[in-house]
Amino acid sequence: MTLPNLFQDKPTILWSKRMVEDGDDMFTEERIQMSEQVLDYFLNELFALQGTKDAEQIMKSVEKVVVTFNEMNEAHDYFIETMEREELADFIDKAARLAGLHIKEGEDITEEWREW
Repeated sequence: MTLPNLFQDKPTILWSKRMVEDGDDMFTEERIQMSEQVLDYFLNELFALQGTKDAEQIMKSVEKVVVTFNEMNEAHDYFIETMEREELADFIDKAARLAGLHIKEGEDITEEWREW
């Protein structure tokens, strides 16, 4: 998988499916759209950093996306629960790896800032 392919592999695709097919009412179009925008911005930042493999800048992007989700989650009735947390953390980890960040196996790079 490449970094650009992650645009089609965002966790929001699963969230939309659960909202429509399973009637999961923790999701709304607004929450999914906001999440899409944040993840697109994050991926675009990483895409720009991919050639540099600048671990510090990649981690700043990780911090920014995590903090943004913290704020959105609090402002929108805590829509990120266990399954969504795992999907989102895995996605952020995968994107950072593809951008060139070296991460130890099993390390959660979102944990330092994550409140969801």
